[in-house]
Amino acid sequence: MIKSTQSQYSNKIVTVSKLKKIIGNRPREKKIVLCHGNFDVVHPGHIRHLIYAKTKADILIVSITADVYIQKGIYRPFIPEHLRALNLTVFQMVDYVIIDYNRKPLKNLSILKPDFYAKGFEYSSGHLPTIIKDEAKVVESYGGTIIFTPGDVVYSSTELLNLSQPKIENYKLTSLMERHKVTFKLIKDTLKKMKNIKVHVIGDIIVDSYFRTNLIGGNRKTPTPSVLYQEKNDYIGGAGIVAQHLRSAGAKVYFTTVLGDDDLKSFILNQMKKMKISINAIIDGTRPTTNKSTIISNGYKLLDIYKVDNQPISEKILKKIINFISKKKCDAIIFSDFRHGIFNKNSIPDLTSSVNKGVFKAADSQVSARWGSINDFKKFDLITPNEREARFALADQDSSISVLTRKLVKQTKHKNLILKLGERGAIAQPNLSSKLLSFTIPSFVTKLIDSTGAGDALLPYATLAMIVSKSLLVSSIIGSLAAACECESDGNIAIKPEQLIKKINSIEDSLNYKSQKIH
Repeated sequence: MIKSTQSQYSNKIVTVSKLKKIIGNRPREKKIVLCHGNFDVVHPGHIRHLIYAKTKADILIVSITADVYIQKGIYRPFIPEHLRALNLTVFQMVDYVIIDYNRKPLKNLSILKPDFYAKGFEYSSGHLPTIIKDEAKVVESYGGTIIFTPGDVVYSSTELLNLSQPKIENYKLTSLMERHKVTFKLIKDTLKKMKNIKVHVIGDIIVDSYFRTNLIGGNRKTPTPSVLYQEKNDYIGGAGIVAQHLRSAGAKVYFTTVLGDDDLKSFILNQMKKMKISINAIIDGTRPTTNKSTIISNGYKLLDIYKVDNQPISEKILKKIINFISKKKCDAIIFSDFRHGIFNKNSIPDLTSSVNKGVFKAADSQVSARWGSINDFKKFDLITPNEREARFALADQDSSISVLTRKLVKQTKHKNLILKLGERGAIAQPNLSSKLLSFTIPSFVTKLIDSTGAGDALLPYATLAMIVSKSLLVSSIIGSLAAACECESDGNIAIKPEQLIKKINSIEDSLNYKSQKIH
């Protein structure tokens, strides 16, 4: 029902070349007026502008700026281009909508040659900005006219969004899926086909120890909280939980890591054995098994205590890992880098070059608090850094997210990038030579309990989905669903496909789609 209703309006969205054939050349019997803008959130000011423009001509064309060229804030646009276009088509006064894939509307103005080019009244006073002057030159060059719509109130999309952002995540998702012919059934089928894919994980393992306490008071002389011990829980973290996620998804997993000769070594080996993960554990008696102890009181994290040695592994250990990589036959290899010794400037080229041809290569480098960079991993099939790690790697704190992703892909020559944005979801960017443009995936978290390990869930599920579907969109959706399920769990635990299916069903239900029952 929703899809057919959208189709009724979406035929108003046309390409520039198609629109040129429809309206023909000047002079025309029917007058044309064109309005151009972002239209991120359509507000009363926009509506007054469009109504006035329509009174001046027979056909109203609305041109919107493509996502990639919107620079109003780091996280804008709030609404993706195709959904912005669809929003405009429902207005009766709008006849056609085009998405402008140029930085400025000058090219499309020169192609379409509208009789009138309508601008908001705020531009009508004295001194025109340079961009408006450039537009005016193009319009005047073919004999067109710029008109300014009257008004008495200026509304700002940015100010409206700062007040409250509408909850339209699921509609953003379905709009994206429909455009690329991806269905919920396809996503579920992809999850079912992940079984028995052979994946080799190499990386730094961490044991996360949660000390759960209750706050009972504080020292009056110093800002020292006093807590009452309740219990301690140990979880496999780092590259280890990546391996466990893969196994929970049904993959056949090989895991290569370095352990200290201590009690935590036995805990890790037992946990991996229970999960039926084949582990190549290299024991290094000169370093401890990495352990992060977190003191939690009444649901709040008070303190993290690390037991770790970040010194690079020895040449002897490096050769052992390279030997494991070259000899182990697998469909995919994942480098899970926490910069605790295995990965460094010297080891990464050797480790990367030892991967057999045809093996899918994925990497995540969670190094924003230490020296290291996702840039060290060149020409991988998939990388999944978060925003902070990407900015750290590029030394760029100012660019918009869309610019940031393109810069990172261009610099590292990765085929696919999923940039994690926390509560904002993720943005996916294919190789710049691909016809597919970047797109955003909303966060699927409904009740946040513990965000620890969200990225560790996204990486393995996205990797398996890429191998099965060959689709960055399907991969991004499945990876983001896994991350959401992790955020809704207490502690860093392996996520099962059934949890993703349940979340997909809830999204379908919220949109009045008929759920596909999985047997």
